[in-house]
Amino acid sequence: MASIVFYFQIHQPWRLRRYSVFDTDHFYFDNTANKEILLKVANKCYRPATTLIRDMVKEHKGNFRVSYSITGTVLDQLEQWAPDVIDLFKELAGSGCCEFIGETYYHSLSFLYSREEFRDQIDMHTQRIRDLFGQTPTVFRNTELTYNNDVAYFINQMKTADGRPRWKGMLCEGVDRILAYRSPNYVYRPPNTGEGAIPGKAFGLLLKNYRLSDDIAFRFSNRDWTEWPLTAEKFARWAHQINGDGYVCNLFMDYETFGEHQWADTGIFAFLHDLPGKLFDVAPGQNHFNTPSEALAQFEPVGVYDVPHMISWADTERDLSAWLGNAMQGNALSETYKLERPIKEALAGAGGDSGRRSELGFLLEDWRKLTTSDHFYYMCTKYFADGDVHKYFNPYDSPYDSYINFMNVLDNARARLER
Repeated sequence: MASIVFYFQIHQPWRLRRYSVFDTDHFYFDNTANKEILLKVANKCYRPATTLIRDMVKEHKGNFRVSYSITGTVLDQLEQWAPDVIDLFKELAGSGCCEFIGETYYHSLSFLYSREEFRDQIDMHTQRIRDLFGQTPTVFRNTELTYNNDVAYFINQMKTADGRPRWKGMLCEGVDRILAYRSPNYVYRPPNTGEGAIPGKAFGLLLKNYRLSDDIAFRFSNRDWTEWPLTAEKFARWAHQINGDGYVCNLFMDYETFGEHQWADTGIFAFLHDLPGKLFDVAPGQNHFNTPSEALAQFEPVGVYDVPHMISWADTERDLSAWLGNAMQGNALSETYKLERPIKEALAGAGGDSGRRSELGFLLEDWRKLTTSDHFYYMCTKYFADGDVHKYFNPYDSPYDSYINFMNVLDNARARLER
């Protein structure tokens, strides 16, 4: 039996406008570009993919199931510029075949710098998902699948109002050097954690099968790939082959895979439509789809996934070097989080001064938009000369331009606070 867990990440940042050292206004974000990109991706991916998946759920009478984590930043943009997309997700939420995963509201690396802000952003995101879709997330996914044992311990210690565990488990990357000889196609558990939100069940981990996920996300349209063209029937056979060395096949990828990274004329939408039927046909009665919560409830952990150092799903290293690989990134992140405490203390001390509270509230929101990981990803120098994924939707000519622009904005935010 192979249980297929489809998970899609949906995110767009608030990109900064060109901001020079001489600028003094408080409007940091290039909403012309943000709207243009959001509408472009909505037309190419969000609308057609979500409509297709909604119809697939109906076609397969509830046997096709999916999950999403949708950041607060993209939800805010969709609400402004493409509210019909939110309505499509509401339809999916009402189908009973779609699970929404928890994460940080601003898609931040806050766990590394501020556990207080990390918790606040999780709570904000949980409330937003509850308000929009009527679900309370019970499975967590940290930004860019950044994960280690400490993250798991922190998430496992979060409680509901009545003191019960809040989260059933987490999603993370299946890294070969950590798995060693083991397969990612099982449920695992972290060390030094207890029960999750499922009574009697350990706090569980679902590990991304990066080979099969990347076959869809990155290799689908590559004509130089020895397996091109990738058909739904071929992929169904590969997924079915995990039987005997696992029972859960976690396919995690950016939602933009469908229509944006892999354009419609590659056949990606036809592939997605045909895949469930081919998976059911390759071994009738054996293969099925689960949401992350269902997989964690159905399967017991087979062992410990011990991750002492931070991992992610980025690049071949599967580490933090895409965001913290050079001195610019380290400095920008450090200086950003130095503002957190003074802003929050000033807001707490504003008392009944409504004007001051309003101004500081706007500053806190702007600061949180600056914590979004994309700003630091744009500063990555690892492969910039190779024209790789680090340039995708990158508004800057170089990582150095990104750093200078970001620090100009941060300096203005600091000056606002001082005033």
